Amino acid sequence: SLSMEEKVSRDYIQAEKDAAVLFVAECAGLYRALPLFFSLAEGRRAALVLTKRRAFVRAGGAVDGEELSRRLGVPVLFSEGKRRRAFSEELARALPAFSPPKRGAVLEHIYRPAKSGMSRADRLFTNGLFVVPLFLALLALASALAFAPNFPGDLAKGAVERFFTEFLYEACEPVSSPVLKSLLQRGILTGLGSVLSLLPQIAVLYLCLILMEESGLLSRLAMLTDGFFSHIGLNGRAVFSLLMGFGCTAAAVLTTRGSDDRAMQRRTILCLPYLPCSAKLPVFLALASSISDRPFLTVMGLYALGIVLCIAAARLLRPRVRESFLVELDPLQAPRPIFVFKSLLFQLKQFIIKTATVILAFFLFSWLLSSFDVSLRLCPVEKSMLAGLCGWLKWLFAPVGMNDWRIAYAALSGLVAKENVAGAIAMLYGKFPYGGASAFAFAAFLLTCSPCVSAIAATAREVGRRRAALYALIQTASALLFSYAVYFMAKGGAVVTALALSPVIAFLILGRHPIANIRRIRTLHVERVHRPHGRAGVLCLPHPSEGEGDPRERKKDGGGRHAPRGRRRRLLHDRGAGEEKGVHGPL
Repeated sequence: SLSMEEKVSRDYIQAEKDAAVLFVAECAGLYRALPLFFSLAEGRRAALVLTKRRAFVRAGGAVDGEELSRRLGVPVLFSEGKRRRAFSEELARALPAFSPPKRGAVLEHIYRPAKSGMSRADRLFTNGLFVVPLFLALLALASALAFAPNFPGDLAKGAVERFFTEFLYEACEPVSSPVLKSLLQRGILTGLGSVLSLLPQIAVLYLCLILMEESGLLSRLAMLTDGFFSHIGLNGRAVFSLLMGFGCTAAAVLTTRGSDDRAMQRRTILCLPYLPCSAKLPVFLALASSISDRPFLTVMGLYALGIVLCIAAARLLRPRVRESFLVELDPLQAPRPIFVFKSLLFQLKQFIIKTATVILAFFLFSWLLSSFDVSLRLCPVEKSMLAGLCGWLKWLFAPVGMNDWRIAYAALSGLVAKENVAGAIAMLYGKFPYGGASAFAFAAFLLTCSPCVSAIAATAREVGRRRAALYALIQTASALLFSYAVYFMAKGGAVVTALALSPVIAFLILGRHPIANIRRIRTLHVERVHRPHGRAGVLCLPHPSEGEGDPRERKKDGGGRHAPRGRRRRLLHDRGAGEEKGVHGPL
C-alpha cells in the first residue's frame, strides 16, 4: 500500500502531464530505482540525481555516470560533496538537456553493486538488547544535561533568567512614564524572559533527536519496537512521530503523512497531544517548585505520565487486526557536524521567531487588557478589562482549589501557544500562588489538553477541519475531568479513584475482546453451538490437523494443539438449518 506522501505525489504526476521529473536515488539502490524512474518519466523530460556515492564506493560499488547518462539519454548528476549553489548551477546547465529516458540494459558493464551482507556494526545496532538500552541511556543523558540541577541546561537557563530579571528589568527602573515602564517590564520582559530562558534546554532535546536521526539509530529503533507498538495499535513507523512530538506537536503531526493508511495516521495524531512538547516545558518548570522540593524529578515524572497516557490512548484505540510494517534502514554513519549544527540552528530559529511574533503579540494583548480599565486608565489587574471579560472562567478550575479567572485565562492561552501559559502566570501572578495538589492538577490538565493552534491547523490539513475540531474539543474536556481526578487523588482519594478506574484499567490490559485472547486446547471434533434469532444448530468442523497418517506428519502440515487464528477460527453459520451447511439437526 502507498503512504500518504506517495499518494499525493502520484496524484500530482498524473494531473501534471507536462511537468519535468527530477528523480533522486541512492547509488546503492539504483537497480531498484530504475523501474520506477522509467515509469514516472515515460514521455516526460527527466534527469537522474544520484546520492551517497562515497559510501557506495567504500562498500565496493562503482557506477560510470557519463556512460549511464549516454545510455539513458538524460542528464545524470551526483549531488554529494557539492555545495547547494554549485549543484544548483550544474542543474541549471543541465536543464536544456532534459529529455525522456531510453529503456534497455543501461547498467550492463558500467555498474557494480556494493558488497551485500551485514557488518558487525549493523548486527550490533539491530540487536534489541543493545539498541533499546542505548536509546534509554541517551534519553536519560539528554534529560540530565537539560534539566538536572547544576548541569549545562540548568546553568544556562539561570544565566538567561538573570539577564532578563537583573539586567534588563533593572535597566527599565529609571523610566519615568508608568505606562511605558509597565509595558517594558510586565508586557515584554517578564513574559519573554520566562520563555526564552528555556532556549538552552530545548536546544539539548533537539540536539538529541537530530543525532539519533542522522546516525541511523532512529530507523533501527522503529524496526525493533514494532512488536511493542503493534500490541497497542500502532506500528514501528510511529516512533518517528512520537519522538518528534517531544519537540513540536505540529511538526510531529506532519510526519504522520508517511503512515500506510488513514486509520493508523489518525490514531497516531490522537496520541501525540499526550506527549510533553518543548513548549510545555516552561510551564512544568514553573509549576515544579510548587509540586515538590525536587523540580528535576517532578518534571521527569510529568514526562513519564505523558508517555503512559499516550500508550493508554493508543491501546484504547487499537484495531482488531494488526497491520503490516515495512521500513528501510538508514545506513549507520557518524553524524555530520555541519548538518547537525544547521539543523539545530533551524529549530532554534523557528522557536525564536515564534516567540518574537505570536507569543510577543499575545503578551502585549494580555498586558493591554490586564493593565487598563474600560476608561483606558492604568489600574490593578483585578479591576482591568481582562478581569471583566474573563471573570466567568473562574469556575473551570474551582474544583481543584483555584477559583480564579486568571489561572483559567493562563490555561486557555495555551491554545494559542503553550509557552503563553508560563508567561501569563508570570505576568498575572509573578509566581504560581497555589499549593502542590492544585499545581499537580493544573500540570495534568496542560499535559492532556488540546495542543496549540498550529498543531490543530496541522491536524486539520491531515484529517479535515471537523475532525480536528472534534479532537481538540474532546481532548480539552477530558483533560479538565482528568485534572479533577488528579486533585481528588492528591487530596487523599487515591483508593476511591483506583476502585472507580479499575474497570478502565482492566479494559486497557485485556483489550476490547478479552475472551478472544484466551487460547484453549481443543480436541479433534469440536461442536460449536450457535443460536441465531431463536433457532439453533450444531456445526461440526474438522480440525485442520485431522486426517490420516502419523501425528508428526500432521504437525508438519500445520496441525497443532491450539485452534487456528484468523479466518479458519471464525464460526461458520447459516440463518437456516440446512444440511448442505453441515448442520446436523435442531437441538
